[in-house]
Amino acid sequence: METVSCCSINSHSSFHRYTNFHYHTKSIKSRPSFIVSVFKTPIARRSRKEENPPNVESRNTLLEKVFKILDKVIVDFLDPPLHLSIDANYILSDNFAPVSELSPTECDVIHGSIPACLNGVYIRNGPNPQFHPNGPHHYFDGDGMVHSIRISNGRATFNSRYVKTNKYLIEHQHRSHVVPNVIGGTRGIGPFMARAAVFAARVIFGQYDIINGIGVANTNVSVLGGKVYALCESDIPYAVKVKDDGDVITLGHDDFGGKLSKNMTAHPKIDHKTKEAFAFRYWATKPYLTYFRFDSNGNKQPDVPIFSMEHPSLTHDLAITQKYAIVCETQIGASPMNLIHGGRLVGVDSTKVPRVGVLPRYANDESDMKWFEVPGFNIFHAVNAWDETEEDGSEVVVLVAPNILSVEHFFDRADLIHGSMEKVRINLGTRIVSRKTLSSNSLEFPVINPAFIGKKNKYVYAATSEQSPAKCRMMRASGVAKLDIAATEENNERDECTIASRIYGNNCFGGEPFFIARDPEDPNMEEDDGYVVCYVHDESLGVSKFLVMDARSPTLEVVAEVKLPQRVPYGLHGIFIREKDLNEM
Repeated sequence: METVSCCSINSHSSFHRYTNFHYHTKSIKSRPSFIVSVFKTPIARRSRKEENPPNVESRNTLLEKVFKILDKVIVDFLDPPLHLSIDANYILSDNFAPVSELSPTECDVIHGSIPACLNGVYIRNGPNPQFHPNGPHHYFDGDGMVHSIRISNGRATFNSRYVKTNKYLIEHQHRSHVVPNVIGGTRGIGPFMARAAVFAARVIFGQYDIINGIGVANTNVSVLGGKVYALCESDIPYAVKVKDDGDVITLGHDDFGGKLSKNMTAHPKIDHKTKEAFAFRYWATKPYLTYFRFDSNGNKQPDVPIFSMEHPSLTHDLAITQKYAIVCETQIGASPMNLIHGGRLVGVDSTKVPRVGVLPRYANDESDMKWFEVPGFNIFHAVNAWDETEEDGSEVVVLVAPNILSVEHFFDRADLIHGSMEKVRINLGTRIVSRKTLSSNSLEFPVINPAFIGKKNKYVYAATSEQSPAKCRMMRASGVAKLDIAATEENNERDECTIASRIYGNNCFGGEPFFIARDPEDPNMEEDDGYVVCYVHDESLGVSKFLVMDARSPTLEVVAEVKLPQRVPYGLHGIFIREKDLNEM
């Protein structure tokens, strides 16, 4: 395991402006990100003028003062004592603290050179609250910000931009929080009802246009039908555009011609060959899950409600094979009873048995849906899935994913959970489910060569969790590991599939890696012929870098390091778009 040092770069004085995110109040709280259906009530659209008459301005100012007083009353008198996991003074410190927007700025390549095949743009999304939270704030509650690095002929330009969601624009106009949290701010029935009532009042008095959504677009970036979208499962997608200078602008909500009426997953799966996208949404009321797909032109196809999911489930991701779509029903879900018992709306039901659902990917209804109980199998991210056939002709679906151990700690003690990479084989004929652990290390944010989605693949690249995570903090990746998941087929006794790894360096951390093929048009290209890229931050120096690693090297050798002009907070998911594809958008 080789280490790359981050300590050759000078510190940035501007870093300290952002890490000093501590305020004098002891109660810190904010807004939503996951299950938001309880607030989506049809309200007549209200137009907002650029300028209001003086009497309207006066009324709005008075209303805003009243709402801010009510928010403070909820925080001071109704909220239970802050747990560390929702205390913004703690959660949003160090490199979890937000940064300001940055217009396109040229970067210095400080080591090696950027390979020519990386011409294009790498965009990564993540939470970045635009205001200091005034109530309980979970990491997932922050406004979406995309950090992009545009590469052209070995030169790199970096910028950071908020996704200009409806929530962002209205709160920016009011210079304060308007939309309540569902993850951080809903613990107990009293605070939940109080925040819901205040938000409803804001809608009624015209302070918020709920028709255009309350999502934060902070989770992922994807290409659907030749367009780029910022995604979060609490809302419909926001279209964004990468300009020639590398800047990223928000084009707005896209409901795909009125066919996408609610929210959708932040993890649609794209078939590399057909260019179709497969997706779903989960909801707090029946049907708890609805499956759908998009054709190669981005036209949404009809919904397939899954009524056989009998309990709400926070189903974050799915997998596809050439024949099937695979969804997982986890122990994480929303229940009003959690609030009544003093818990959060979104919680963990330890009595529930997780299930894996297998549905023909071109299904028109759920009549051919098959469910399989897989005790203790709670996944947030699927690596991949594929079809196999047994010697007796039985169909088998193979699913690879990191299983979240100790899932009961998911929201409050993220440092205690462990991602155990597993391979699950489901015999559709005999209904026998077998499982094998592929790595004993704690791994998350798994990615593969995108050309192998839905087909049998060999290699996985995943973020390795730091050895001693900070209490209640979200995951920081100390490095990246390369797994050969076919190794267990050659040696059934083998239980560790890691074949290459890299540690970023002392006090250096990153997030999700991403694999970029050297030449995706070459049919003879090896699966791992390409590069792994990632944003990495040096906590000691306050400097962020963009790393390019050789995916075939036994040490994932760094072939290029780009010093970034601004700190990049730890975030969630991203995508690489090639120059050729950008030119066609």
